[in-house]
Amino acid sequence: PGGPGGMGGMGGPGGPGGAGGGFGGRGGGKGVVQIPVPGGIQVPTPTVVRATPPAGEGERGGGGWGRVPTVPADFVIDAEKRFTGTVTFFSKLKGYGFIELQDKGVVPDDRLFVQWRSIKSADRFPFLMKDMEVEFQVAKWQGSAAKDQVSLRAVDVTLPGGAIVLLQDKVDAEKKVFIGGQEMRYSGILKFYNPRYGYGYITVDPQFVTADGEDAVPSEIRVERSEVNAGGHNPGAMQEVQVEFGIWKTSRDVPKAYNVTLPGGAPLTLEALEHRQGVGPHMYRGEVSLWNWQSGWGFIKPEPTVPLPPDVQVKLTKQTQDAKKRAEERGRTGSDEELLYVRRDDVVPGVRLQKGMQVMFQLYVDDKGVGATQVQAI
Repeated sequence: PGGPGGMGGMGGPGGPGGAGGGFGGRGGGKGVVQIPVPGGIQVPTPTVVRATPPAGEGERGGGGWGRVPTVPADFVIDAEKRFTGTVTFFSKLKGYGFIELQDKGVVPDDRLFVQWRSIKSADRFPFLMKDMEVEFQVAKWQGSAAKDQVSLRAVDVTLPGGAIVLLQDKVDAEKKVFIGGQEMRYSGILKFYNPRYGYGYITVDPQFVTADGEDAVPSEIRVERSEVNAGGHNPGAMQEVQVEFGIWKTSRDVPKAYNVTLPGGAPLTLEALEHRQGVGPHMYRGEVSLWNWQSGWGFIKPEPTVPLPPDVQVKLTKQTQDAKKRAEERGRTGSDEELLYVRRDDVVPGVRLQKGMQVMFQLYVDDKGVGATQVQAI
């Protein structure tokens, strides 16, 4: 693998071959790094359409994690119609669930898969609760199904009438037990956060550590994905980041981090960690050069006949040459091919990238170079 990577999840920009000499080109920034996979953890390879992109996740049913049914690609749905339904299951930890439609016969089994990204919410990590009434539209999702099959999912999910979902603080106040209270904030260093497995660890600043009593604060504390405040986005791989947080206790009195943010309460977003800046609304064309679907990152070769803005081109060239130099220092063959980095969170929902796919996208620049966002198929 290449060196430290971007905020795109396991493997980040580190990876095999090609641009930037071993695709390790975008590594090295503080706070964003490639995290090693914990030993002994086995991730099953998906062979059917799963409920959510990470392997091994699906509907929880009688025998464990089930499958999401598929329909023919030409299955007729009214993509503009708003439907209502009831949440029958939602895992905040996994970030997905199912909704039973009020209108029967519209979709198979009268239910739809829903992922947290499709929820219109002001919560730091959007989620739903069992038996909630919601409103939504129905969309087709290619996922990992055969080309002639798609799954169906709920998108643009709101409360009835279109109001955004706002649950987290109220639910937490009712269900969680806090050390020092819900508003108490502690500080420390996020040693690492692994987006593939959805957890990390924080070293608590010494002035807060206490060893005695039922409200003892440990020197090191675990944080789950649902408590990483990434401003409503999926948190990426991070390491050695100064943070602040609350502490809650599980039913077994195990302390865990709550609502982890940057100091001052700012979300742990790409913009904050990597100083990302958009390069205007213009759409560019290109071809997917590599896509690692398991880790959620890849590269796009921009269409050579359409020049990039001069300042963007300078950054892209520097990014490529720096990566080539790092590769050669490791005894590998570098590359002069200039490719744009892309993360799963920068791909338009419903689009499944594949090598060779023609795409359109907008540009952004950050501390490490140039990337593509709002990526969609042509």
